[in-house]
Amino acid sequence: MSVQELLANINKEDKTVPLAIEKAIPQIEAIVNVIVEKMKGGGRLFYIGAGTSGRLGVVDASEIPPTYGLPHGKVIGLIAGGDKAIRKAVEYAEDDDAQAWKDLEEHLINQQDVLIGIAASGRTPYVIGGLKDARANGVVTGCVVCNLNTAVAKEADYPVEVVVGPEFVTGSTRMKSGTAQKLVLNMISTTVMIKLGHVKGNKMVDMQLTNNKLVDRGTRMIMDELQIPQAEAEKLLKQHGSVRKAVENFRK
Repeated sequence: MSVQELLANINKEDKTVPLAIEKAIPQIEAIVNVIVEKMKGGGRLFYIGAGTSGRLGVVDASEIPPTYGLPHGKVIGLIAGGDKAIRKAVEYAEDDDAQAWKDLEEHLINQQDVLIGIAASGRTPYVIGGLKDARANGVVTGCVVCNLNTAVAKEADYPVEVVVGPEFVTGSTRMKSGTAQKLVLNMISTTVMIKLGHVKGNKMVDMQLTNNKLVDRGTRMIMDELQIPQAEAEKLLKQHGSVRKAVENFRK
């Protein structure tokens, strides 16, 4: 194929991913409801995975504190082989079916928490073992997989199965499968954060002010909400540290 043909055909395959996810929305809804209930009671959300799947879980977890103001450790992503595997593949890490539970125990996972295993193939030993051990210890389990009737799904109380079909490059699950997993994790964590009250209207009122762009965004949110000048809004924001706290204190 020419470069144009390659790009067009990859794009054609990618267009099928949201349609596959649409079929799984009832499954996604079920796991979201459980996560909301558990987190309202003080529980946490864990992701485990290997390779691309593990990296996507780590990415989703790492974005929750700055985006929604939750403390670090409320959503935790673990990857087979440890943090060094985020940048460089660790040989055979995904084949150890006992390691995931050891990794989870370091974070004192318990029955208040929810564990989601992420595995495109649905047969990753690290994920299967982690889910199995979690269930044995009374932890609610879910998964995001891209095949039907997998070993991973069998160990999940709330499986999410997004069947995207063969990849453009055979076996390259960082493509359609990775895209599907990323979109599903976005849906899960975003909906949970909205239901926990970290979004007002469609605005991230608890976001952390970690750069000038976000300070500017927060300032504009306060200006719109309170109908006050920019200088006053920015002063309130920097004084109180978040849009929510600035608005609440202004109205007291």
